[in-house]
Amino acid sequence: MLNDEQTQLANDIAERLIARGETLAVAESTTGGLVSAALLAVAGASRYFAGGGVLYTRDSRIALVGVPAETYENYRGTTPEMLADLAEAMRERLGTTWCIAESGVAGPGTSRFGFPAGRTTLSVAGPVTRTDVIETGIDDRVANMAEFATRTLRYLRDALNDA
Repeated sequence: MLNDEQTQLANDIAERLIARGETLAVAESTTGGLVSAALLAVAGASRYFAGGGVLYTRDSRIALVGVPAETYENYRGTTPEMLADLAEAMRERLGTTWCIAESGVAGPGTSRFGFPAGRTTLSVAGPVTRTDVIETGIDDRVANMAEFATRTLRYLRDALNDA
């Protein structure tokens, strides 16, 4: 299920969060729960992992996280701004120090809005806030899910290092 890099990244993240007494929320989409699974596989996860969800639709983001419905007026796919708003809303909803959010297109093929497979957006909310779009160049759904999970964990680890 998890590869060695994901396991190591999750352990590094857990170590940093526990040492600082900080907490984390996760809002993932295209990774289908792989990010949460990696973080929860670490013994003692309850010391830092507050919760999260696979927010696969805009309706789930509105209902579960409280993202304002207006955010999705004229929705044409996830933008960096939308994902940053989602990360901050989830962080506030769960009262955590940090939130990592991810949403993209695993494939195969392009999204109904024209975004290519292998494209996802990552956003961290917390003491360090950043959002970036990444592309894998891969059209394989399962491969993208795994790669997105690895890159999401790296992105969070790097933000923690910069804090």
